[in-house]
Amino acid sequence: MVELLKEKVLRGESIDQIEALTLLNWPNKEEVYAAANEIRIHHHGNTMDMCSILNARSGRCSEDCKWCSQSAFHKTNIEEYELVDLKEAEEMAKSNAEKGVHKFSLVTSGRAISNHNLDKLCGVYKSIQKNTPIRLCASMGLLKKDQLQKLKDSGVEHYHCNIETAPSFFSELVSSHSMEEKIQTIKQAQSIGMEVCSGGIIGMGETPEQRIEMAFTLNQLNILSIPINVLTPIKGTQLEGMERLTDDEILTTFALFRFINPKAKIRMAAGRNLFAHIQDKALSAGVNAALVGDFLTTIGSNINQDKEIFTKAGFSIVNEDVKDTANI
Repeated sequence: MVELLKEKVLRGESIDQIEALTLLNWPNKEEVYAAANEIRIHHHGNTMDMCSILNARSGRCSEDCKWCSQSAFHKTNIEEYELVDLKEAEEMAKSNAEKGVHKFSLVTSGRAISNHNLDKLCGVYKSIQKNTPIRLCASMGLLKKDQLQKLKDSGVEHYHCNIETAPSFFSELVSSHSMEEKIQTIKQAQSIGMEVCSGGIIGMGETPEQRIEMAFTLNQLNILSIPINVLTPIKGTQLEGMERLTDDEILTTFALFRFINPKAKIRMAAGRNLFAHIQDKALSAGVNAALVGDFLTTIGSNINQDKEIFTKAGFSIVNEDVKDTANI
């Protein structure tokens, strides 16, 4: 059955919910992982896409997301600041570009960035675009169309807005905004020609079936960059006591997301330290992208070490989409 579903996807057809559940419950998960890897190779070869982020505004968030250490509803002793040093942001982007990172994003806490701060960060993006070949991304909350257009005009090609989880589970985790508002932001970004990166966090109490629901939702939104974060329970948040996912749950999620979103970049994101011991298996279970360097509020990975890991696993980290730097 796994072979038949793999061939179906390779022919350009889509699997349905029932077929995805069959893969979820398949007794030999190694077959599922191997098939997902073949689908990845078919659509993407052995290229690895690397992106990095900088926490440009930290804490003081008005939203009540149960997992988040930056929420004002939680007491996590997180560092708080209104805006990162702008020179630091430019220097980090330049450093990451020199290390071969393909995309760089500024991420701000809060429901949406203020227009005042948006204008400041647009200036940073313009400077980065002028001086480095790195592609630019932004993650600044539930923005309006004119705000997204400002970002695009400043050189930002990608907008990040996670749907976080399955639509049927979202209200269990957040009450201060809705899934519909997130989807509206995603569609507005797409309407002005921005590419959208959207995924979520697994291990927040959702069922395996709801992870499949999230994967299909992203497919329907035509998302081609999907970060999958594994929850790192943070003391002081409402999810601090969540049990960690098993290795098979993590690997199966990567594989099923590949089956359901064969043309997307399936990206290892936060929580990589929780499955570092099986990272090689993840890299052969459908993954072809990674968030590298430090994450928002947790320590991430060493970029140069990551490059060695990916190369040893058979991936090329050459950026085929790099900008023409002849005039930089």
